[in-house]
Amino acid sequence: MTPLLRMDGIVKEFPGVRALDGVDLEVLAGEVHCLLGQNGAGKSTLIKTLAGASQPDSGEIHWDGHPVSIGGPQAAMRLGITTIYQELDLVDGLTVAENIFLGHEIATAGFLRRAEVNRRARDLLARLGHPEIRATREVGELPPAHQQVVSMARALSHDTRLLVLDEPSAVLDQGEVENLFRVIRGLTAQGVAVVYISHRLDEIRAIGDRVTVLKDGATVATGLSAKDTPTAELITLMTGRTLDHVFPDRGERSAAEPVLRVRNLACGRHFSGIDLTVRGGEVVGLAGLVGSGRSEILETIYGARVPTAGTVEVAGKRPRPGSVTSAVRAGMGLCPEERKSQGLLLDQSVARNITVSTLSRFATAGFLDNRAERAESRRLADALELRPREVTRVVRTLSGGNQQKVVLARWLLRECRVLLLDEPTRGVDVGARREIYELIHRLAAEGVAVVVVSSEVEEVLGLADRVLVIRDGRAVHEGPADELTESKVLDLVMEGSAA
Repeated sequence: MTPLLRMDGIVKEFPGVRALDGVDLEVLAGEVHCLLGQNGAGKSTLIKTLAGASQPDSGEIHWDGHPVSIGGPQAAMRLGITTIYQELDLVDGLTVAENIFLGHEIATAGFLRRAEVNRRARDLLARLGHPEIRATREVGELPPAHQQVVSMARALSHDTRLLVLDEPSAVLDQGEVENLFRVIRGLTAQGVAVVYISHRLDEIRAIGDRVTVLKDGATVATGLSAKDTPTAELITLMTGRTLDHVFPDRGERSAAEPVLRVRNLACGRHFSGIDLTVRGGEVVGLAGLVGSGRSEILETIYGARVPTAGTVEVAGKRPRPGSVTSAVRAGMGLCPEERKSQGLLLDQSVARNITVSTLSRFATAGFLDNRAERAESRRLADALELRPREVTRVVRTLSGGNQQKVVLARWLLRECRVLLLDEPTRGVDVGARREIYELIHRLAAEGVAVVVVSSEVEEVLGLADRVLVIRDGRAVHEGPADELTESKVLDLVMEGSAA
């Protein structure tokens, strides 16, 4: 069978870095081909090359058996290649329907046929299992999971022969992931090829046919069976080393006094009646479906939202409700779910992103001591094994896992007493995950009170000492993590009572 896509010896260099060093990839029509690799392995550069957003320096691309040059995104779309990036490229001010048909509007004599656009959008959303999303609603008002669905609908609005999905499940709960898989299987049954990028190996096994592994910009294995290749082999191929246990041992941590106390906290329609106590040295996990109120709870504790009821105390002191400045001064830090839009100054240096909450420490007589700022940033970059280590580098150029380390470094420098982590390993490879997990446990061992939100139940149970299960904005269970199982948590979040 002639491959639908074949990429041979793809090389791409940027100033000071060889992002792709001879990558080979072969994708068959009707298959789900999974692309694995650590952050920085070259996956993003490869799919940008395939999407026409970046031109290779050398190598060949064959499409349907014929050599092609993909000169830009429009050229890729004409071939039938559609890419949905991890960072969605929707236009907030436009409606759902307008986003779906953006760039190939349905019009007559220059006038948009709005009724037809809305009808076709509704059909696509229904095909994706989400008829409840209104075609006329502004896309910026939708939650992240629904925005992902709109991006899928946009892809299906083209005559797509190859669909590239970059971490498509990052903002989806378990039910929505299953619906995504249903859609993917329907597409492959029609002969559409799918390139699926994910760090979640369980997803690779559930949906994938074959696997290609990248490491340091090169193909180290290709054509592997997604279902039959042992997990240990995949991890070794990606990292170059064996990770016996993803979650590090918690170790012995002595009981300490409560640092964070939350009483009867509520925020409008998002959640209500939340009670939470976290001791120094303790990791508490919040489990629940996307949209259950988990993120809003963290944001309200942190002062990014104004509570409608309840109190928050840090070491006996109450930060001013709805004030991030007051929360930070009290000793709180937040690593937000959307790190690129909410947690980072993307066009600033790594050093400035680390010191942004503690700039006064490096100021003398109104002047910033840049040398001291960089020196302290380098110390933290070394401690967290940031890659690359150069702190003058623009943070936008780092991989997802290393961007997350920069956000964590900011609060390490601040020496916060309470650390709130919202999806700390989203888009992070298995090697970097282990490093982040070890950092969380190290902070807890130093007496920091840690609260973790994650869509992955396994992650919550593997990291936390205690777990608070959230359903529809209310806590339905609280207890030690070692007394819970994944199935019990899923039953709690979906039904409200354990079977």
